[in-house]
Amino acid sequence: MQRIRLRYTKRGRLRFTSHRDFQRAFERALRRAEVPMAYSAGFTPHPKVSYANAAPTGTGSEAEYLEIALTEACDPDKLRELLDESLPTGLDIAEAVEARTSGLADRLTASVWELRLDGVELADAERAVAAFKTADTVEVQRRTKNGLRTFDARPAVASIEAHDGLAAHDARADRPTDQPCAILRLVVRHVTPAVRPDDVLSGLRAVADLAPPVPAAVTRLAQGLFDEETGTVTDPLAPDREAVTAAPPVSRGATGPATATAGGTSQALEALGEKPEGPA
Repeated sequence: MQRIRLRYTKRGRLRFTSHRDFQRAFERALRRAEVPMAYSAGFTPHPKVSYANAAPTGTGSEAEYLEIALTEACDPDKLRELLDESLPTGLDIAEAVEARTSGLADRLTASVWELRLDGVELADAERAVAAFKTADTVEVQRRTKNGLRTFDARPAVASIEAHDGLAAHDARADRPTDQPCAILRLVVRHVTPAVRPDDVLSGLRAVADLAPPVPAAVTRLAQGLFDEETGTVTDPLAPDREAVTAAPPVSRGATGPATATAGGTSQALEALGEKPEGPA
């Protein structure tokens, strides 16, 4: 059984799709692309798809991850192309790599978020960020199914910075740019209870009375393992790429070092699903 890990995006208006909406669209794409999926056992078999730490509804993302199990070996790049063609524009398969390591979910310990605050002056955003950084605690409230919950959002925020949104404008933005705009970049650890971008905005309102006139446009730029020394978030698929690169050449029936014999080369190509070339 082969396992493939995918990075996908939620862009534009499709950031408003829920996680369940994406699941339905992705399962239809699997059928449309005729992917040889492995299925669970039982009376209602389901494709073996593992989703990891999906972004909240209404937020865009450049770094969502999932893993699928296949009954036949497939080329990850070709699989990515087939699935990307079978999904609507905005839900895009950006990357595919064969799973050669374990614990993908364990490598998703932090996220990099961008919050676009239209109508907010950069100076006001910088003042609020400074107040947030110096605060020992930033208590916020969130309504849950068990009622209103109060928790401290400050420890989860590893870094937060304010930037000029007009200077950093890119072509994908779907908001007007003829007004003041500030952009917040923050790194948030994945803790319990989870601290979301809207919780950070609530914290900025609490410590500095920062209240954007329109809802913030929120995008997850990256997620992965948080490096405490550098304060950066590393690529969670890097270990799988490195494992593929470092994999030794396939050799059958050899007890010593691999030898480059004609028979060995043919067997190796067959093991990789490729057809060896005939004599010139």
